Amino acid sequence: MPELERYQSLGEALRDALERWADYTCLIEADRERENCRLTYREFKERARPLVCALQQQGFAPDERAAIIMTNQSKWLLSAYAIFYAGGVLVPLDYKLSPREQIELLRHARASVLITEFPFWRALRQEAGWRELPLRMVLVTEAPPEADLGGAMRWEEFRGEGEPTFIPRRRQDIACIVYSSGTGGRPKGCVLTHENYLEQCRSLTAVYPFSPEVRYLSILPTHHAIDFMVGFIGPFVCGATVVHLRTLRPEYIREAFLRYKITHMTVVPMILKNLERGLRERFAALPWQKRALLHVLMRLNRWLTRRRPNVRLSRRLFPAVHRAFGGHLELLIVGGAFTEPSTLQFFYDLGIPVANGYGLTEACTAVTVNDLKPFRADTVGKPLPGVEVKILNPDAEGIGEVAVRGKNVMSHYLDDPELTAETLVDGWLLTGDLGRIDETGHLHLVGRKKNMIVTEGGKNIYPEDVEAFFEGLPVKEFCIFAANYLWPERRLGRESLVLILHAPPGEEITEAVRRQVIERNRRLPEYKRVHGYLIWDRDFPRTTSLKIKRKALAGEIRARRSRADVLWL
Repeated sequence: MPELERYQSLGEALRDALERWADYTCLIEADRERENCRLTYREFKERARPLVCALQQQGFAPDERAAIIMTNQSKWLLSAYAIFYAGGVLVPLDYKLSPREQIELLRHARASVLITEFPFWRALRQEAGWRELPLRMVLVTEAPPEADLGGAMRWEEFRGEGEPTFIPRRRQDIACIVYSSGTGGRPKGCVLTHENYLEQCRSLTAVYPFSPEVRYLSILPTHHAIDFMVGFIGPFVCGATVVHLRTLRPEYIREAFLRYKITHMTVVPMILKNLERGLRERFAALPWQKRALLHVLMRLNRWLTRRRPNVRLSRRLFPAVHRAFGGHLELLIVGGAFTEPSTLQFFYDLGIPVANGYGLTEACTAVTVNDLKPFRADTVGKPLPGVEVKILNPDAEGIGEVAVRGKNVMSHYLDDPELTAETLVDGWLLTGDLGRIDETGHLHLVGRKKNMIVTEGGKNIYPEDVEAFFEGLPVKEFCIFAANYLWPERRLGRESLVLILHAPPGEEITEAVRRQVIERNRRLPEYKRVHGYLIWDRDFPRTTSLKIKRKALAGEIRARRSRADVLWL
């Protein structure tokens, strides 16, 4: 295990890892049946060197901000390493956002360099406002030979000569600006330091150590906080192998498990539920005698592994199931949203341990994690080493807001001192999540205090970000709330958004308005859609600058209406 406490920056830790593990395979990029590249740590270093040289020869300065909008591939990691080596600040953006949303975040982050794929660059250039971005350099990957790049340079040809200069950074310097929401409302740029990442990596690998024997299948996007840490930083500093797939079709994921002898993979709850559904359907098709035997073996495995997992034993009890996962899988990691305990227990009973935990972008990735000693499906685990968790203003049942303190907690929100002051109080990160800590130190989450939802796919959805899509409705005013914020329930999962509609004086919400709501809702990505609407008969409370007082309005709705009044779509 590397001694991460002796490093000052991610660039320094990654640079040394490329030397330490020089002859080990660090990265494999596969696309369907074809393997695009396979790099050792030494080869990765050699491919990154001319990229760093070119950046520096083009005047890339320490602390300059460079954004990446790219799917999982080797060029993502090579570009990120080059940015850190040159002392820059990385801004990883979601390639699934709309061009309008990406432009807003590029503007907010003040990124001067953009590294992206040709289709994303083409889409950005078709959006009004892209010319006003402060970009001085754009690198585009995989562009057709005769394509009009609009002033951008080809990533593959962007090469410099000589040896690059390593730019040292301090632990408190900014490493990344990571956005935890979209742009319809208030961009939330989490400013994360090199210390945040180094300490997070140190605490995670203390619980779940990586090594050169680990082969990690990366199917979550690298810009996601979880995969950036568990599918890039963690594996690289520990000498593991990362496998990137350029396709997420199930048949090629199954093939990758077999072909690359995958030992670890991170998923979001939605993917885990889909895997569970597929297995249950296969089991249901078995003759009743085999189904009965399977259930007996699952109960036996649960008893035999009640203190800790024993994957070798479980492979002997369920050889067909483990062969379907390649025969080498040791651990699934799930995060980004609430996971049903029954799903976790199902996989554990089959001898496939699932490490679940709790985290948020503001805490760099993870706050708590289940260490499987013993397995607990009913909690999100204990705080990581070096992380403190406490419950604020607990009620009679010990339930209150979860607060976090540690070296993994972000520095601040970019250009938002007001939101920073609301979120970071006396050194504690106020998460907006409700929970309790049991007698063994495990954290139980029971709901949310803040006005947001988290989808099964791990997307944070803030209602304000969705409201822009309903502008122009023929109503006096409207806004959107998370249902659990209006009517708190002590549960997570199946979270929903509710649209509040207030008709003009003397009018009603007509069927025509309802049809407009449904039509606009259909144009939204599924994970952003509202699930119902509520007709409200009073003016919204507003500030002197005419902004909606959301907290006051929520209190009024809570006092006069219930979930039963919602007209569900």
